[in-house]
This record gives sequence, structure tokens and C-alpha cells, in this order.
Amino acid sequence: MDVANIQNSTKRPDSNLLSALCDNDFALIEPFLSKEAREVGDLLYKPGDNVGQVYFPLGPSLVSYMVVSDEGREIETVLVGREGAVGGIVSTGFLPAYCLITVKHSGQFMKASIASIQAAKEESVSFRRLFARYADCLLAQIFQATACNAIHSIEQRTAKWILAAMDRTESDTVAMTHEQLASLMGVGRSYTSRVIQSFKADGVLKTARGALIVCDPESLRRRSCNCNENVKAHFDVVLKGVYPESH
Repeated sequence: MDVANIQNSTKRPDSNLLSALCDNDFALIEPFLSKEAREVGDLLYKPGDNVGQVYFPLGPSLVSYMVVSDEGREIETVLVGREGAVGGIVSTGFLPAYCLITVKHSGQFMKASIASIQAAKEESVSFRRLFARYADCLLAQIFQATACNAIHSIEQRTAKWILAAMDRTESDTVAMTHEQLASLMGVGRSYTSRVIQSFKADGVLKTARGALIVCDPESLRRRSCNCNENVKAHFDVVLKGVYPESH
């Protein structure tokens, strides 16, 4: 499926996934879409919640799926920006959330009820197929994150996460503290602090209050694993043009 020619209508929200819908399919859900602002730390869903809304991050907005361990540690599994959606993507009816879904970068979101999304799926085969293809891409992200957490170093994973955030926010400044970064990767703060200090010493980035500022993106890419690129390659086959371009 080639959706490289994403719609450029000024009426479309700044969502690559929504922009990939043809005009007729977008018209099916446009009346049911509403916009709202969300701040960093806002909780969209917690485990066991009934997922009644689908959220589409707009522009630089970012959402994270977090699994909570028995020890209470929150570990990120997937980061979602304007290329995707969170909520009941493929399921119908009652759908309990499995993990925490929280806002990682503030901004605007479009939301629609699962009922309206399901009605559009039932009316249009192409609408249903696009969301099924996105679900496949989301699953690929989860597979890749699982492998990454198992085999790649903390330095590689730190670089990967910062690059992923940069690509989605289109900014060299990533709003993130050492503690938050450690929590995302499921490691102690001392580990990420050592990596960040190493990056600073080599001129890769600098820190500000509550933020990481990337000074040398190419050097950061050299220190990263290829997981982001593997996910992007899968998106390009399944939903070409939807995954954000490298910043």
C-alpha cells in the first residue's frame, strides 16, 4: 500500500495517519473528531480502563506505552507520534487497557470514539485496511523494542530514544530529565547519567533544565542501534510516507 502522496488539504489535522486516508474515508470520521490539548504526564489510560476513545497525536505531540513491573518500575514499550494512534485500533466492543498510556511531549490531539472508528471500518474496506496496516506497524515497533531492550547497550538505546523523539517533534530539544530517561529504559538513573555525561563530553548534546539539546545529530546516530531505521523500513513497505522523516 503506497500512501506516499499524503493529503495536503488545509482541513486535515497534522496527523500523518489521518492524512493517509483518502478524502472519502476521512469524511466518514471527520464529524466525530474533536481536538484537545494535553500536557506532559497526562494519563490517557491506565491498566484495566475501558478504552472508549482513540487518540491521534498531532504535530510534535508524543505518547508512550508503559508497562509497570511488579516492583513498580515503568518501562516504555512503544513511542507514538503523528504517525500513529493510541486506543482501540483493531478491537471492537469492551477493550480494557493493558498498560499505562501517557503523554511524553505536550501538544494537540484529535480524538474519536471507538464506535465512530468501528462504524467507518464497517462502511469502508479501505478505511479498515489502513488501520489494520497501522496495527501491523505498531506490532513491529513492539517486536523491535523487545529485541532492542534485550541485546543493545544503554548507550545505543539512549541514542535511539532521543533520535526517535527528535524525528517526531522535529526539534533538536527533547524535553526529558535523566530520571525520566532511566524510567523509560527500565534502568537506574546512574546508568543513563553516565551515558549523558559521555555524550556531553564528546559534544554530542548538552543539557538544560528538564531537557536534552542535541548538538551533533550525526554523531548521535552513529552511537545508536538500527532499531529506529528497521521500524521505519517496515512502515515504508506497509504505510509508505506515514513514518516521520529523520530530523
